[in-house]
Amino acid sequence: MAQKKSVSRRRFLETSFASSLGTMALVGCNSSTGSNAPEASNVYAATANEAPEVSKVTFGIIALTDCSPIVIAHEKGFFKEFGIESVITKPAGWKPIQEALMKGDTQGTHILVGMPVGGAVGLGGKVEKMVIPWLLNRNGQGITLKNKFKGKVVADPKELKPFVDEAKATKKLTFAMTFPVGTHAMWLRYYLAAGGINPISDVEVITIPPPQMVANMKADTMDGFCVGEPWNARAIADDIGYTSITTQEMWKDHPEKGLAFTAEFAEQNPKTVKAVLKAVHKASVWLDDFNNRPEQCDIVSREKYINCPKEIILGRLQGNIDYGDGRKVEDTESCMYFSKKNCNYPQPAYIKWWLTQMRRWSFLDKAPDYDAIAKQIMRTDLYEEAMKEISYTHGGLDNSPWTMFDGVKFDPAGDMEAYAKSFAVQAVKDA
Repeated sequence: MAQKKSVSRRRFLETSFASSLGTMALVGCNSSTGSNAPEASNVYAATANEAPEVSKVTFGIIALTDCSPIVIAHEKGFFKEFGIESVITKPAGWKPIQEALMKGDTQGTHILVGMPVGGAVGLGGKVEKMVIPWLLNRNGQGITLKNKFKGKVVADPKELKPFVDEAKATKKLTFAMTFPVGTHAMWLRYYLAAGGINPISDVEVITIPPPQMVANMKADTMDGFCVGEPWNARAIADDIGYTSITTQEMWKDHPEKGLAFTAEFAEQNPKTVKAVLKAVHKASVWLDDFNNRPEQCDIVSREKYINCPKEIILGRLQGNIDYGDGRKVEDTESCMYFSKKNCNYPQPAYIKWWLTQMRRWSFLDKAPDYDAIAKQIMRTDLYEEAMKEISYTHGGLDNSPWTMFDGVKFDPAGDMEAYAKSFAVQAVKDA
């Protein structure tokens, strides 16, 4: 929902976090997981000491392509192979998916990396601490603009600024993201600010659940949005918008979704969490075989998962990016991936970047403990233990700097506060 000057920043956040309530649809997995279930001889046989503490695990997903590792682990029988009876639920938005985890209706969930960060610093009301022992994917999001900007705004947000300035005299342009401190919220703000546009004062920013983005643009409630696939591609297929820029162009190989648990569940059930990670690892490796991507789309396109034509999902998964404005590229290296290039290691450096962006946009009115929060959320221990138990060699901890599309470098070993305050467009406030 739009920010109002008369509402405090924190009140705005709490109000935004409360939006997008929805219901939950259940997808069960009983004795069979379908035609692709493993043969009985392949099913995980655990000793009493090795078996998961909890055998039945319910997972929450949102209708996005990057839910695929959870869905494939469920449908292909990989969860069952590691002693997990899986159930998948599909809440309508990110707020309901968080609430389901807090209530214990789900034990693990597909989640925006920024959501546990918000919970750790007290944003959005009373939220139990969440941990991420697994990153589900890299890349594969985008910023879509309405067709009225086609031919006038391409990938450079500076081209959008004259339209933003003109609209301020009458009605500000409106842009949507999916959750106030989620990935799409930060991609959108970063994109606008790189064009000299203040996302707090120059435009309206609203919260819309991912599957509702296209319908809301059709209804003329927004001028652009940032969301995960397949909804950017769907906007092009429905001829209502085009992709200005993909998020991998903004930050190559950026983290996107995580697999999260409450800290309490992870502490009480470490063997269960590790069993889940082993199954999702197997699914992720399967997904990164491009020969499997047509089958992936056959599965995840179903109504109970993404509910989108498989052809719309498949194109960008194969690296065929049609921007909808005449630009077309083939990028099989930086399209959405799920396992390669140390994809799944829960790097604390990423949490530190999210915290700097929360400071930049005044979500936080004082410097957080960057290192402590990053280590609290990213459970490298659980990841490393699970991978060791299946003899998988991963790439380990990575604190290498990276550079965003505007040329600004982020160094995880540097001064976080100085970085947050270094941008020409920012709103850092100190209590």
